Amino acid sequence: MPSTPRVEDPPEVGRNREEPNDGDGEEGYSSDLLDHETFDQLLEMDDDVDHDFSKSIVWHYFEQAETTFQEMDKALSDENLVELSKLGHFLKGSSAAIGLKKVKASCEKMQHYGNMKDETGTESISEEDALKKISSLLEKVKEEYKEAETYLKNFYSERDDTDNTKNTDEKDSSPAEKD
Repeated sequence: MPSTPRVEDPPEVGRNREEPNDGDGEEGYSSDLLDHETFDQLLEMDDDVDHDFSKSIVWHYFEQAETTFQEMDKALSDENLVELSKLGHFLKGSSAAIGLKKVKASCEKMQHYGNMKDETGTESISEEDALKKISSLLEKVKEEYKEAETYLKNFYSERDDTDNTKNTDEKDSSPAEKD
């Protein structure tokens, strides 16, 4: 199987503009959005250069996340901390599987808050504090998700554009048919 080149972030996505380069040798962005090792492993499972397999997993994740956010909104309006913890745990696992570090970390906090624990899961907090923290955290995780969704859609779109260009170039360079 051909090796898959390492994924690079475009400078406009995934970068916290206040943060300087984090010294990991990758200029132009903060690597807190995506765990490249995990995402690269997903890409290595692709059988072709079209990345159909990994793309289908990522698109399924998008659908799953959107549904989970709707369920989180309902659980929050119902003040159902147990359900919020379960949903946070669920989305944390899905996010980790494709390497979305920020979403995973926020979902882990939600899981702890739903269990009426602080963000580390070690100290107890009140139900009122848990609901307040989840309310603001839910908006934050939705923003983090949108950032990741934009990055991943751009990533696959660039691959599709490159593949289309290659296919067009191949057609253009084929010998002309004779009449």
